[in-house]
Amino acid sequence: MSEDKTTPKSAPKPASPQKTDPPPPVRKTRRKKVREKSVLREYFELIVETAVFVFFVMTFVVQAFQIPTGSMESTLLIGAFLLVNKFAYAAPRSALEDAVLPNRPIRRHDIVVFKYPQELNKDYVKRVVALEGEKVEIRDKQVYVNDQPVAEPFKVHRDSQLYTKSEYYQYDDLIRDNYGPVTVPPGHMFMMGDNRDYSWDSRYWGFLPLSYVKGRPWLIYFSYAAERNAYLQTSVGERLKKLATFLPKARWRRMLKIIR
Repeated sequence: MSEDKTTPKSAPKPASPQKTDPPPPVRKTRRKKVREKSVLREYFELIVETAVFVFFVMTFVVQAFQIPTGSMESTLLIGAFLLVNKFAYAAPRSALEDAVLPNRPIRRHDIVVFKYPQELNKDYVKRVVALEGEKVEIRDKQVYVNDQPVAEPFKVHRDSQLYTKSEYYQYDDLIRDNYGPVTVPPGHMFMMGDNRDYSWDSRYWGFLPLSYVKGRPWLIYFSYAAERNAYLQTSVGERLKKLATFLPKARWRRMLKIIR
């Protein structure tokens, strides 16, 4: 009898993993465009926010101002660029504003920026000489307030000529050195430039209404030795010429100077 011979069955081979196609590459074009748009939007929002902030500050807090003439020499020189504090004399609307805002009433000898009464679109800067209700008089270039001589260490007289009432002069010449006495009406001030012999001020155009006050000069942020008629040079070529002289003629020692 023959024996049946059986051959051992081999173990089944593990199925090889099926080959799958690699995933398609992710397209980054759209993401890149979205990212670019977001960056542009961030820059745009930053520019807008900065512009709004600057507009707010320049409208309600400070104002840039340039000295075009020599009426306030030698306190403020021609070619000085100032920042004017608009909050200095702002009337508080509530007790909170009165406690928080650094404002105070106008005092004699304060330097003030204001709207020129005869041309309201122009700004002037002068010094307060007399307040409402005070009597002001000028005798031979000496200022008297309420019949008392006033010490003014900041003023200068660059013309030795003295126009007196005893001699005949034109009215504008006479009132330069001898004026009044007059009493400042309510709601007004009497203003004069520090360069007394060459200042167009209250002696010529009258009292300044308090409502025309814009602020108090705070800081000289730039200054250069400008020509005396520089404010009249308005053509493109003249403006470029002035711009080119900013740094060579800069008064470095007067920059960032607090005005008192």
